Amino acid sequence: MSLAVVKLLGSGEYAVELPGGTVDGHFGLAVKDYTHSTAPNRRFPDLATQRLIKAAIAGSPAPYTAEQLTDLARHCTLQEDNAAKVERQVRKSAAALLLAPRVGQRFDAIVTGASPKGTWVRILHPAVEGRVVRGDHGLDVGDAVRVDLVDTDVERGFIDFARV
Repeated sequence: MSLAVVKLLGSGEYAVELPGGTVDGHFGLAVKDYTHSTAPNRRFPDLATQRLIKAAIAGSPAPYTAEQLTDLARHCTLQEDNAAKVERQVRKSAAALLLAPRVGQRFDAIVTGASPKGTWVRILHPAVEGRVVRGDHGLDVGDAVRVDLVDTDVERGFIDFARV
């Protein structure tokens, strides 16, 4: 269930909250006033946050204009989305490589996505997701199902299952 909720929420994005303005806040935490910071040597958004906090504590002017912050937020969101796409592709290709010798084996799975575009399942051992290419009719998110691994494509990161 938690996997389905996370998928439905989608990815976050950086947003600038200006004095007197409105912002959605952090949906998952249900708070309006929110910032998050990790290690400024790892992520530029954290460095910008640290600079803003340092200026506020010192009573100094903000180190960025509102326009610069908006541009930075947009840029950082785009770059994180790009990095996530690469990471997702590497994980999918690694999973396809791991399962390639197991074509023809049967697995217990849970349906993690069902739409007109297709139906996806996650097998439990190893925890890997793939598409149901045969027998997906009537499956819905959360259903337990038995599937056969019918094909993998490492280069494209595809894992194909057929419902038993």
